[in-house]
Amino acid sequence: LREVLNPSEIFLSERPTDVSGSVVVSVLEGSRPLLVEIQALVSKSSFGYARRRSQGFDFNRLSLLIAVLEKRIGLHLEAEDIFVNVAGGIKIEDPAADLGVAVAITSAFREQLVAPETAILGEVGLAGEIRSISQAAIRINEAGKLGFKHCILPGNNYKHLGKKAEDIELIPVSTLKETLDIALRR
Repeated sequence: LREVLNPSEIFLSERPTDVSGSVVVSVLEGSRPLLVEIQALVSKSSFGYARRRSQGFDFNRLSLLIAVLEKRIGLHLEAEDIFVNVAGGIKIEDPAADLGVAVAITSAFREQLVAPETAILGEVGLAGEIRSISQAAIRINEAGKLGFKHCILPGNNYKHLGKKAEDIELIPVSTLKETLDIALRR
């Protein structure tokens, strides 16, 4: 056995940077932040009803995020098969991954890339609002250590951080629409 000094590097080592539907989020495993890749694939359904599948992300949470994207953003996902995967086989239960999953689905649906050096953090509420997450500072520091240049995060977390971050641009957001406008134009 050998010690793994930085598991985030392993989870991101095979990440493609030139495809839609790929987003990096920071989740907590105990008290340790891990950066993981969320992958989404959205394609026209060839059956009578759209299939929804998730690997490593709660299926009920996925259904909720799809409903928010349809109702609050106006995406027409009812005839689309949607597949979400957390690369590396990890299972996420941290609500801070919500925003990354929503951005990954939208990125795949619109065929728009998210800048590969961007990490996305935030919980998505039913009204499409972006809710605060716990321990934002250690998540951002982990992203900075791995060379990420931008971090999209909840506005309330940004206020409490006091804009403290080295070598990483913090981009506060308050709604899902605002997040998508920023993340998919970079």
